[in-house]
Amino acid sequence: MNISAFIAKRIAFNSQKTFSRFIIRLAVGATTISVAVMIIALSFANGFQQVITNKVFSFLGHVRIQNSIQNYGNTGQEDLITRNDSVENFIAHLPQIKTVQRYASKSAIIKFQTDIAGIILKGFDESFDSARLQPFLQQGTWPILKKDGYSKDICISAYTANQLKVSLNDSILIFFSQTGGGKSVVKARICGIFKTGIDEYDIGFALCDINLLRRFNNWNSNEIGGYEIFLNDYKQSDSVKQQIHNYQGLPEKWYAITIREINPNIFDWLALQDRMKFILIIIMMIVAVVNLITCLLIIVLERTRMAGILKAVGSTDWDIQKIFLYNTSFIAITGIVLGTLLGVAVCIIQEKTGFIKLDEEAYYMSSAHAQIIWWQILIIDAATLAVCAATLIIPTLLVKKIKPVKAIQFR
Repeated sequence: MNISAFIAKRIAFNSQKTFSRFIIRLAVGATTISVAVMIIALSFANGFQQVITNKVFSFLGHVRIQNSIQNYGNTGQEDLITRNDSVENFIAHLPQIKTVQRYASKSAIIKFQTDIAGIILKGFDESFDSARLQPFLQQGTWPILKKDGYSKDICISAYTANQLKVSLNDSILIFFSQTGGGKSVVKARICGIFKTGIDEYDIGFALCDINLLRRFNNWNSNEIGGYEIFLNDYKQSDSVKQQIHNYQGLPEKWYAITIREINPNIFDWLALQDRMKFILIIIMMIVAVVNLITCLLIIVLERTRMAGILKAVGSTDWDIQKIFLYNTSFIAITGIVLGTLLGVAVCIIQEKTGFIKLDEEAYYMSSAHAQIIWWQILIIDAATLAVCAATLIIPTLLVKKIKPVKAIQFR
């Protein structure tokens, strides 16, 4: 029989309300909370990054090709370029590429009754993948994109709809300025209303058929503003950008830029969130370790008389140390298991109900999103257990200093 394990079990599961049992349960609760907070913090940080990067990439792509270094990073109105089949074929055959779509942008003023708003109309052709933006569509549909002719449907943001007090299917006037100071006007229909939660996009943009822009601005049927490139893995953005720049058939003055270069502030904010989550994890791990060490010291001191008696009857220091190590191992393992279950449960409930609300203007989302990555949770559990095991041996060294005669008299 393992005497050390037997005694440790009696201390932890004693039916009587002993001080040791209370301390052990308190330590289990504290460890559970620490592990749960680490898992929740990491999952919520993952969720922030996933939602925000998806919004940024879905609206602008991972890499863009446009004309003129003077418009470097511009997401508004670009210098027009002519479609280039060789460039399109080269990009389409890169292994990192998921899809490529052609677009053009044009500043315009839209009017409904007496209200007006300045926007940038972003036009797409049949290469547009509407499924990518579907989560942002609140009402209606995306514009129907025609290969021949043009659609007069436009999709505006909820912000613009509120500003103009328009509803779905209302007719509006779009005013385009032309070279030479002239203006053209077209009557269009509101076919859809979207909301990304990112003010830069919701305030400034509306989506339409690229042929609508071409028709009323006298653009050639092959003229576009540029290409938006979507990748299988956004981490390959810089690599793809470099491959495009190295392509010998790339026309002069054409440049590839990544969305990280266009919107550095958002990505800097995400990087800050990334650092904060690891700082929080380190703090909570320190709290868990200090909690276990403190509880073990209390248990050792509370059981000093027991340790003296065991020494008096021939037990070794290591046998007595194992009693306390068994207790703290029970605390650590139970706390880690319960903390993992609690943390995962909170994340799942948040995903199902969205009960934690956020200020959308500050966080780009109306409720927190939790993304559970299981290998990260396993690392948290393993790291917590390893750190606890490495540090818990220290308090048990007090056992070696216990003198049987003095310990038996200890009250």
